[in-house]
Amino acid sequence: MAHGIVDVARAAGVSTATVSRALRGLPNVTAATRERVRRAAEELGYVPSPSAASLASGRTRTIGLITPWVAHWFFANVIEGAERALRVEDFDALLYTFEVSREVRRLRLDPDVLRRRVDGVLVVGLPLEAEEVALLEQLGYPLVFVGAGAPGHVTVGLDDVATARRAVAHLADLGHRVIAHLSGQPDDTLPWSPAVRRAEGWRLELASRGLPTDGLEVHGHFDVRGGRASTHGLLDRRPDVTAVFAASDEMAMGALLALRDRGLRVPEDVSVVGVDGHDMGEHLGLTTMVQSAQEQGVTAASMLLEMITGAPVPDEVLFPTALVERGSTALPRDQIVTSRNPSGGCAPAM
Repeated sequence: MAHGIVDVARAAGVSTATVSRALRGLPNVTAATRERVRRAAEELGYVPSPSAASLASGRTRTIGLITPWVAHWFFANVIEGAERALRVEDFDALLYTFEVSREVRRLRLDPDVLRRRVDGVLVVGLPLEAEEVALLEQLGYPLVFVGAGAPGHVTVGLDDVATARRAVAHLADLGHRVIAHLSGQPDDTLPWSPAVRRAEGWRLELASRGLPTDGLEVHGHFDVRGGRASTHGLLDRRPDVTAVFAASDEMAMGALLALRDRGLRVPEDVSVVGVDGHDMGEHLGLTTMVQSAQEQGVTAASMLLEMITGAPVPDEVLFPTALVERGSTALPRDQIVTSRNPSGGCAPAM
């Protein structure tokens, strides 16, 4: 089996962008790192394809980057990482965004806007329907998905089911028994969508522990406003909720605002966990499943450039997530009381 740049990056313990810089003799790579990359490439039998910078004339030297948003944390960081990798190879990004809102259904993808204008296409966080994917394939360009990959296509992302299960397990292990979920768009039903996969992980983990899910999933639209509104609606129906798992940090932040609106304390009354590693998470004390969004962008763009030169790439690259515990999660209130005073009477004054 032929090895590609991603295999070398894994073996050397660096990013794909660093592999590219090291093997091309570019600056900002230490001698030790350059040697480690060289040895990894040699051991794997990796021979770099002709650099994208030396491709034959007639190339546009541009990558089409399709995404629903540029202001949200995940999308902004993936785009920044992708552009960083593209600049190394003197490529540009042509940004194609959609208007995605809770009020109107988004327009269908029109790939013709990319025809003869790009050398490859990167789809970031946009679950496309099968017909839209087929239209992109008809362009004949290399295609890489970040976050929401259609079956049979090169994808960079997370194990969303495992990520959700780890977050929910954290809450359940603390003793929470009524754990709600803030998901994405209500019309996002594609099985390869991160929102759908994270909701699946939430259900699987609760089912494995014999805990309920009925009436505990609401849609937060992946933004602060949606997270706030959906949390209010959730608590109107289910005031017994003691913990919330949000599929993104921005929705988790909305949940924190809603809880404050209602005079509820975090984590004393309700615990909250998100997904991302948003820059504001530390300031807000948000417990979250951290992911490397920028490195996903770097890797996806590097793989796309490899595909343009005909080099092999893996079908899927999964980035790890890690639970970062902060102040937004704790034991449920009834267990805090019990643990402080096991007899059930009043604790003695100190």
